[in-house]
Amino acid sequence: MFVIWSHGTGFIMSHQLTFADSEFSSKRRQTRKEIFLSRMEQILPWQNMVEVIEPFYPKAGNGRRPYPLETMLRIHCMQHWYNLSDGAMEDALYEIASMRLFARLSLDSALPDRTTIMNFRHLLEQHQLARQLFKTINRWLAEAGVMMTQGTLVDATIIEAPSSTKNKEQQRDPEMHQTKKGNQWHFGMKAHIGVDAKSGLTHSLVTTAANEHDLNQLGNLLHGEEQFVSADAGYQGAPQREELAEVDVDWLIAERPGKVRTLKQHPRKNKTARLHESQHPGQGGAPISHHQATVRLRESQIQGVAEKR
Repeated sequence: MFVIWSHGTGFIMSHQLTFADSEFSSKRRQTRKEIFLSRMEQILPWQNMVEVIEPFYPKAGNGRRPYPLETMLRIHCMQHWYNLSDGAMEDALYEIASMRLFARLSLDSALPDRTTIMNFRHLLEQHQLARQLFKTINRWLAEAGVMMTQGTLVDATIIEAPSSTKNKEQQRDPEMHQTKKGNQWHFGMKAHIGVDAKSGLTHSLVTTAANEHDLNQLGNLLHGEEQFVSADAGYQGAPQREELAEVDVDWLIAERPGKVRTLKQHPRKNKTARLHESQHPGQGGAPISHHQATVRLRESQIQGVAEKR
């Protein structure tokens, strides 16, 4: 059983603000984060989502009282929107007033710690609610115009896992594999990510062994309404893949760095190289902003790892 509780003696309601929180909420200029969270406050069907989770959420008993379900749901959503680990989410609640207010929390009372945040995520995973909520949120965001769906940026990132066999099972996790990137070997899994080109929000995520080729999961990262797909040089050859033959999009795929260097060495072709650089800054690097696109999956976020560590 997952216990999601507050350290304090009572719940924190949305109208109970500290003097500092009240002063913060009344300041004139709104940041982009505040504007975005304000839109999410108005757009998403919070009550409907709460009703989906409520039958599985711990009820208040003789022990410590759980945090309000909607508070934990809002924290979970912010984790996805801003790609935060459990620990980073805990820190954000202490450091960023707009995120604390969005979660209907205040500094006068204890805030959920990383274990509480992790337990809520595990609760959703145990009852297979996370993907259902993820799809519901994406649909509402698209209908509200926050996610425009015309373009998808795709990328993949390696999630490191311990390679040591000094554990209870005396073996490596069988779901993990090693792969070579550049001149360095990595052991773990790979996150394949699809991001909305307009908002920068992650709309699809697939995890595989680290040695899975990026192209193999490309089709699973598309929602089907794209007009264009942007990717780094690791996705060269995508339009020729049999499973992508009927995907009618403009493929904006970076050239490999070696080809760009070759173009630069020929004066007549240098114009092409400069055009490529303007369209693909970084010469084959990831097209997605590292801050927005790298979904920071920790071991605890992958069931295969969480259950075996």
